[in-house]
Amino acid sequence: MSDVLRLYGETFNSRLLIGSALYPSPAVMADSIRASGAELVTLSLRRQTAGSGDGQAFWDQLRQTGCRLLPNTAGCRSAREAIALAEMARELFETDWLKLEVIGDDYTLQPCPYGLIEAAESLIKRGFKVLPYCTDDLIVCQRLLDVGCQVLMPWGAPIGTGLGLLNRYHLRTLRDRLPDTPLIIDAGLGAPSQACEAMEMGFDGVLLNTAIAKADDPVTMARAFAMAVQSGRYAFTAGLMQTRQTASPSTPLPGLPFWHQQDAPV
Repeated sequence: MSDVLRLYGETFNSRLLIGSALYPSPAVMADSIRASGAELVTLSLRRQTAGSGDGQAFWDQLRQTGCRLLPNTAGCRSAREAIALAEMARELFETDWLKLEVIGDDYTLQPCPYGLIEAAESLIKRGFKVLPYCTDDLIVCQRLLDVGCQVLMPWGAPIGTGLGLLNRYHLRTLRDRLPDTPLIIDAGLGAPSQACEAMEMGFDGVLLNTAIAKADDPVTMARAFAMAVQSGRYAFTAGLMQTRQTASPSTPLPGLPFWHQQDAPV
């Protein structure tokens, strides 16, 4: 089955994107990334330091995975701050791919729509391939597309909560209204079943970190999420059956033995 994820003109075989933070060790991180089959790995310039000790081990392990790096602007709270960090990340990691985050609230870590749109517009003009972390607000998403974003990453729930898909109505609306835009659920998923549901709804991919990194066995959990994402994608492309309010027998009446048919209600 040829079914690749297309982002900014490039193709990826895996629809699971994975983060690189919060793991018990760099080795566990690397093993989890490999087990997930992910080809895009996010990392924060603010949270990792390319120096000695654990920082050097982190970089060494990450490079050995062979994955494309997707720097993010985690922790930024203004467009100006995000733009400055993005420029530093591009120079350090030699990539113009960027997961854009501009946080507007410290309690929910909800993206600031105004700063996000402002930063996205500026960064796209500077040649970045921007993947914005946003809410499920349709108007904000449309505005991000207007300024040049080719991919959107709406949240399922606040970062790190594991609550899953909190607003299915808004998410389905996004999928219906933006049929040609790659949509990747980013943040809030806690279980493989939630990732599978997102894929069954027609989303193009899933990005997560905490659900794998904080599992008792991150490597096995990474495999579980990889299987769930693939399963959900298969289900969506196969076409889910229509739901109904009344029962419908899976064995039709003409197939029953004759002595049951004569007693069947008319």
